[in-house]
Order: sequence, then C-alpha cells, then structure tokens
Amino acid sequence: MNYFEPHLTPDELRAISAIGLAHMGDAVYETLVRTWLCVHGKATGKELHRTTIALVCAQKQAELAQRVLPQLTEEELAVYKRGRNANVHAMPRSATPAQYHAATGLECLMGWLYLRGDKERAEQLFRAMMEEE
Repeated sequence: MNYFEPHLTPDELRAISAIGLAHMGDAVYETLVRTWLCVHGKATGKELHRTTIALVCAQKQAELAQRVLPQLTEEELAVYKRGRNANVHAMPRSATPAQYHAATGLECLMGWLYLRGDKERAEQLFRAMMEEE
C-alpha cells in the first residue's frame, strides 16, 4: 500500500464508515485549502492561519458544497449523502446542524475520492468550489 497514492477498491471503500471517510476528507480538504492559499498568495503570517480556519469551518464548507452538488455524479452524490446523513455525536456551536451535516457530506466525498485514487476529480471539484473566492 502506498499511503501517498492510495487506490482502494469499491469493496474496501464501502467498508470504511462515513465518519472515517469524512475524517480523511477533512485532511484532504484542508491540504487543498492550504495549498490554494499559498499558491495564490492570499495571506501571509498570522492571516494565513485565520484565512485557513475561515475556509475549513463547517459554515463555509456547507456553502461551498452547494456550488458543486449539481456537478456530482450519481455515485458521488450517494457518497455525499452518506456523509451528510452520518450519525455524528458532537457538533460545533458555531454551525447549525444542517451546515455541519452538509460539511460532513463534503468531507466524506473528498475522503472517498482521495482513497479511491481519484485526486483529479477531487481537484476539479475543489477548483469549482474556489472559483469565486
């Protein structure tokens, strides 16, 4: 197994819980955000951390998810819904339950794409989310 370039089978992906996929997707999404900020020179120093936090919070993820939902395939939408409908036990006070569930759906999708080895599609969706930022 190459952990930098994972390529899990459909059966292996189905065996991972929605929360597990969202856990992976959280890291993938934050890495993309940090890369995007550095490449575009959007922030430096202390502001870099603040801007990252603003883009990875549940409210922003829920907003950005709405931009790409119409572009998802049936399979991707099913993965998003799997994450959105996951039974989460802790929710931040800064987000509504709907926002948190939508953010979890987005993270689940990003984790699923990464673990199946489809970084190109994850990149395509991320670009669509960040177009107006």
